Amino acid sequence: MSTILIVLLLVGILILLIVQIEKNYAWQQPEHPFPSQWRAVLSQKVPFYQSLSKTDKKTFEYEVQEFLLNCQITGIETEVTATDRLLVAASAVIPIFHFPEWRYANLSEVLLYKATFNRDFQTEGEERRILGMVGTGFMNGQMILSKPALHLGFANETDKKNTAIHEFVHLLDKADGTIDGIPERLLEKQYVLPWMQLMEKKIDEIYEGRSDINPYGGTKKSEFYAVVAEYFFERPHLLKKKHPELYGMLDKIFDTPDRAGA
Repeated sequence: MSTILIVLLLVGILILLIVQIEKNYAWQQPEHPFPSQWRAVLSQKVPFYQSLSKTDKKTFEYEVQEFLLNCQITGIETEVTATDRLLVAASAVIPIFHFPEWRYANLSEVLLYKATFNRDFQTEGEERRILGMVGTGFMNGQMILSKPALHLGFANETDKKNTAIHEFVHLLDKADGTIDGIPERLLEKQYVLPWMQLMEKKIDEIYEGRSDINPYGGTKKSEFYAVVAEYFFERPHLLKKKHPELYGMLDKIFDTPDRAGA
């Protein structure tokens, strides 16, 4: 590679870092108390919030409010309600709750679709199997979520699935530049190799029919990471019982207290 190309590459990386840093600093901070109506929604619909201490609930509320001040949520052929907005924000906060300095610098807007959609972003016709997607290319900086899937993720506490959390975990994975199932910005270096080996082992178990993990997690490592993160936040006790080694590694990745207890 020529010297000029190397210089241009370094300049490009520097500009990207500056933009991300400026966006972090530009984030608006909540200036008003958290609305009691919003607290009622979180208390009723978000099990993760319900499980927190009083102090941690205040922190969660602040981070939800901060997210909503800085990320636009737009309905596509559907109305966006206060509950919709709160569930999107809760989905964003849950994976990064123990990283107080984290900002979603790679996200500016969440698009809520009225239903599932296809690869052409159509909500009518065939092949409408997509529940959520992190935007790339011309849609970089955006996320698409099916509104029914968003609500189902919080309504069903036993299925180990939450589409919105799944997509926000993809964003965390993408923060190091690649969606590959290795969240280098969260995972300490000494755990990278063990995590890769554990993923391969668990994906093999899925293929062999010896796992209760969503089979979609067996399609590739990036999906495995997002799928087991859903399991971790939805059913921590069951995950710890069924997959103690996997639970322990996710506990390190998300820097959480032992949510499942002894």
